[in-house]
Amino acid sequence: MKNLDVRLLVIPLVGAVLVSVLAIGGGHLSAPVHALSEEVADVVTVGEERQPVPMSEMLELAQEALRQTVLNVDDYTARLIKQEQDRGGVLQPPSEAFIKVLTRHPGGKPGGPLKVYMRFDSPANIQGREVIWVENENDGKLQVREAGMIGSMMTVPLEPDSFLAMRGQRYPITELGLTRLLEKLIQRGGVDREDPDVQVFKTEGHVFDGRERTLLQIERSQPSGREGDFSLAELVLDRQKNLVVRFRSFGWPESETDSPPIIESYEYRDLKINVGLTRDDFSTSNPDYTFAK
Repeated sequence: MKNLDVRLLVIPLVGAVLVSVLAIGGGHLSAPVHALSEEVADVVTVGEERQPVPMSEMLELAQEALRQTVLNVDDYTARLIKQEQDRGGVLQPPSEAFIKVLTRHPGGKPGGPLKVYMRFDSPANIQGREVIWVENENDGKLQVREAGMIGSMMTVPLEPDSFLAMRGQRYPITELGLTRLLEKLIQRGGVDREDPDVQVFKTEGHVFDGRERTLLQIERSQPSGREGDFSLAELVLDRQKNLVVRFRSFGWPESETDSPPIIESYEYRDLKINVGLTRDDFSTSNPDYTFAK
């Protein structure tokens, strides 16, 4: 009876501040969350040359990055810095989490289960929260260890697309990761391939996470009226590794003097690939984790 009382107490608390799960380096987090601008897009700095390119070139770069990701990326760790509007259009505060991901295509062979571990470092009210999701295990449910004294007393299972799990989120954890991000970008770009209201600009040598990358900016001159519409989308590619390391999209400003509001932003910093993650990395029994035993 005592265990039941604890569960009834913990679940509402989990729902109030539940896991940030998308869109989706190694080691422990030590740096504070990187502030994400709610309104300002990347600015091309002195020495960077911004050139117009056809949508087909942007799609070719994204398709090659996807091909190389499937072939060469079995697993990875990173600091995922995220800010997004939830499904109701409300912009959520930035969050930062250390993540471990085993892809659905280890060894270049699609069809494997996606495995995700997340440990949140910010914002402060969820610092220390841990989440594990393994596709086709645990009845498909998230395993959540909430922050705080009461939350840490038990591990709470939740459906990935349930009301509690989706509270304040744009996408479920099933959509997290580099591969799915590229797939969605290619799908969106295919729709806009022949749209005369869309222009694409490429900037080589754009600095992100301490290295020079390729910045692609997709600008729309007027609303399309389609779901997921944006005025500006930005994609940062690591051409050396053929990986996407950042994606941001912006909505339409309310007036000509306003900056476009952010819709979603996902940054993969300190990204390390093929680190040799094992089953223990996605187990609540891992002694390095704080899940209730």
